[in-house]
Amino acid sequence: MRQILPLTSIFIFLFLNSFAQNIDSTIEKYGNDYGQEKTYLHYDKSTYATGETIWYKAYIMNGINAADESKTFYVDWTDDKGKLLSHSVIPVVYATAAGQFDIPADYTGKYIHVKAYTKWMLNFDSSFLYNKDIRILSKANNSSALKSTTIPSLQFFPEGGDAVKGVVNKIAFKANDQWGHPIKIKGIVQDNNGVKIDSLRTIHDGMGYFYIFPKAGESFTAKWKDQKGTVHVSELPAIKQTGVSLQVTIAGNKRNFVVSATPDIAASLGNIHVLGTMNQHEVFKLTKDFSQGNIKGIIPAEDLPSGILTITVFDEHWSPLAERITYINNQEYTFNAEMNVEHWGLNKRARDEVSITVPDSLAASFSIAVTDIGIDTDSSDNIISHLLLTGDLKGQVYNPAYYFSNNSDTISQQLDLVMLTHGWRRFKWEEVTAGKFPKIIYPRDTSYLSLSGKIYGAMPSQLRDAGSIVLIMQKQKHENKMVVVPIEPNGTFHDPSVILFDTSNIFYQLPKAKGLGDASVQFMENRLPPFSNNIAANGLFNNQLQDTAGDSRHLLFADEEKRLANLYKAKVLEAVTVQAKTKKPLDVLDEKYTSGLFSGGDAYQFDLLNDPSAVGSMNIFNYLQGKVAGLQITTGSPPSLQWRGGTPQIYLDEVPADADMISSLSITDVAYVKVLRPPFIGGTGGGGSGAIAIYTRRGNDKAMQPGKGLSNNTVRGYTSMREFYSPNYGTINENDDKKDIRSTLYWNPQVLTNRDNNKVTVTFYNNDISQAFHVVIEGMSSDGRLVHIENTME
Repeated sequence: MRQILPLTSIFIFLFLNSFAQNIDSTIEKYGNDYGQEKTYLHYDKSTYATGETIWYKAYIMNGINAADESKTFYVDWTDDKGKLLSHSVIPVVYATAAGQFDIPADYTGKYIHVKAYTKWMLNFDSSFLYNKDIRILSKANNSSALKSTTIPSLQFFPEGGDAVKGVVNKIAFKANDQWGHPIKIKGIVQDNNGVKIDSLRTIHDGMGYFYIFPKAGESFTAKWKDQKGTVHVSELPAIKQTGVSLQVTIAGNKRNFVVSATPDIAASLGNIHVLGTMNQHEVFKLTKDFSQGNIKGIIPAEDLPSGILTITVFDEHWSPLAERITYINNQEYTFNAEMNVEHWGLNKRARDEVSITVPDSLAASFSIAVTDIGIDTDSSDNIISHLLLTGDLKGQVYNPAYYFSNNSDTISQQLDLVMLTHGWRRFKWEEVTAGKFPKIIYPRDTSYLSLSGKIYGAMPSQLRDAGSIVLIMQKQKHENKMVVVPIEPNGTFHDPSVILFDTSNIFYQLPKAKGLGDASVQFMENRLPPFSNNIAANGLFNNQLQDTAGDSRHLLFADEEKRLANLYKAKVLEAVTVQAKTKKPLDVLDEKYTSGLFSGGDAYQFDLLNDPSAVGSMNIFNYLQGKVAGLQITTGSPPSLQWRGGTPQIYLDEVPADADMISSLSITDVAYVKVLRPPFIGGTGGGGSGAIAIYTRRGNDKAMQPGKGLSNNTVRGYTSMREFYSPNYGTINENDDKKDIRSTLYWNPQVLTNRDNNKVTVTFYNNDISQAFHVVIEGMSSDGRLVHIENTME
C-alpha cells in the first residue's frame, strides 16, 4: 500500500525544492549576466625615476575568458597624498589596452599609485580593482627607505570562517609588516587558564596554522616574538557557541572535505547543502543528512578550470554556515609560445632580433619589454599570478608568481595557506538566496568613446523633428573637421564613426528655424570621471624588495639621461640658410586649407584673415555680393544663389553644407573662401554651376573676437597614445652623435599573431653601455589563455 505524505510535508518539500532551483538559476544569472572583469598591467620596468615615462599594457579578463565586451579602460594615477595626477582613458582592442604616463620631473613622493578598471568593474566590490604602488627612485628616497621601522602584526583566520565550540578547528595565521612583507615569528597558543595548546610556527612566508578544540567558555591567546625578539600577545577570534566546522585537504587533483558540529547543533540542522562555485558558476552541489554531526566528501578537480573553488556549507533553508576557498591548478591556462634570439648584437648600438612563435592559427596579443640586466627588477607578480590568483583575492599576496613556478605538492600546500589567510567574497549569499542581483550603476562601455552629446534648454516639441546639429571640431596641428549629426527626439546625438582622442574644441550650430537658438549642448556625458576614492601612494601595494645595486644603476642611467637632455637643449644649433621663392598670401592660404580637387584650379579667392572689410559683413553671402562675376545672391531665409543657370554647391571645410547653415555662421570664424568656377569636377552631378568652399579658422590663425562666432565647448576624448622611441642605428640619423644610455631598450605592447602569421620578429638596438638584457614577454590568446616568458640575453 502506497504511503501518503501529510500535506505540510509535501508543502515543505516543494518549497525547499523550488528554493534550491531558485538559487541555481540566480547563480547562473550571476555568472552569465554579472560576470566580473579583472585586469593586469604589464610595465616596461618595475621602478622609475622622476621625469621618466611609465609604459604599460593592460590585459582584461572576465572569468576564464578574454573580456571582449568593454571598449574603454581607465587608469588613475595618484601621488603619496592621494591627489590625482592624471586620469587616463584608453580604448580596448582585443581585450587589451596600452598607454603611457609621464612622471613629473619635480615629483618628490616615494611611490605613485595606479588604480585601473573598466566602468563595469565599478558596479562591484572595489577591493577587486587593480591597485599598485610603483616605486619612484631618487637619492633621498633610497636613503630614507633603509631607515624605515618595521611594525609587525599577526592575524588569525579560522578555517571555514568561524572557530566553533565542541569540534576541532584549524586556525591559520599570517604574520607580516606594515607593507605586507612576511616576517618570521615563534610562540605558543594558550587558553584562558594559561595552558599551552599548541606551538606557533611559520611554515611559509609568515603563514602557518594550528588546531584548537574549544570548550564552553574558553578563549585563547597567542604569545609570540617577532624577528627582533620583542614579545607580543594577540587574542584569537571569539569562539562561536553554535555553527559548523569545514575543513578541506588537498589530495593530488582531488579535494577532501569534512563538515562537523556538536550533536545538538547537528540534530537541529537535519540536512545540509554543500555548494561549489568557480567564477560565479556552480560546479557541484550535494545535499546530505547531517544528523550524525559529521559528513565527508571527495571533490574530483581534474576537469575543473584553474582558479579559486569556493566551497560553501548551507543549512536546510540555504542560510550559509561556513565557507572555504581552495585553489585548483590544472595548468590548462597557458599556451605554447617560444622566444628565440634570431640575431645577437650585444656590442655598443648593435642590432638584436627576438622572435615570438606560437602554434599555427593561434590569435594572441603580446607585450615585450627589454631592459638593461643590471637595473632593479620585480618578478614577484606576472600576468598569470595576477589574473588567476591575486585578481580574485582581497588583500595583498606576497610573491604570488612563486605559486605558479611549478605544480609540486609543496607549492600546492603553501598555496593552500594563501587560501586560508586571504579574504574572498564574490557572492553575498543573503542576496543570492533572496534572488537579488547587483544594482548596475555603471553600464558597460560596449562602444568606443565617440562624438556624442545632449541638448539642454529645449522643449520636447522643439526637439521632435529638430533635424541635425552642425559640429566643427578644432584641434591643434590638425585640420578642422565638420560633421552633421541627427538630433534624436530626446535631445541626444551620436556619431559612432568619430572616435575622439586628446582635447578638441567643438563648435556647434543648432537649427535656429526650430527655435533652438538659445539651447546649450553638453558633450560626452558618458565619459567616466576619475574614481572618487583615490588611494595615497604609500607602498602598501608594492611587495618588491629593494635591490640596492639595481637601484643605483637605474638612478645612474636616469640622472645621466637628464643631464644629457639638458645639455642638448642648451646646445646652439648651427645656422642654416634657406633660399626659397616667396609665395603669394592667397597661394599660402590655398595650400594650407584646401586638399584634393579643391586645391588649385580656376577660382576666386578671398583672404578673410587679412581683409578688414570682412568684419562689416553680416555673413559670407553678404560679403561675396558683387565680388564674383555672374554670381547672383539673394538674401533671405534661406538665401538663394544662382550662377550660370544653376545653384552652386556649398562646402564648409570641404563637407557639403546648405545655405541656411552658412548664413548663420559668424564671419569671424571664416579664414578663407574659394569660389570655384563651373564646372567643378569634385561636385555631384558634374558641378555645372560651380562651388563655394568656405574654410573656418584653425588653431594657429588669429584669435577670434570674444563673444562672437559659434558656441563651443572643450571636449576630452581618449588619452593620446605615443609610440615608444627606439632608435634605428642601421640608418644615419642626426641623433647618432648623442650618448645613448636608455635603461629600457625596447617596449612594444602591440605584438600580434594570427592564423596567417604565427611568428613575429622584433628588432631593437643596444645602447652605449649595456652588456646584457632582461627580456619579459607576456600575452593573452583570444580564448583567454596566458603566457609569461622571462629570459636574459647575455
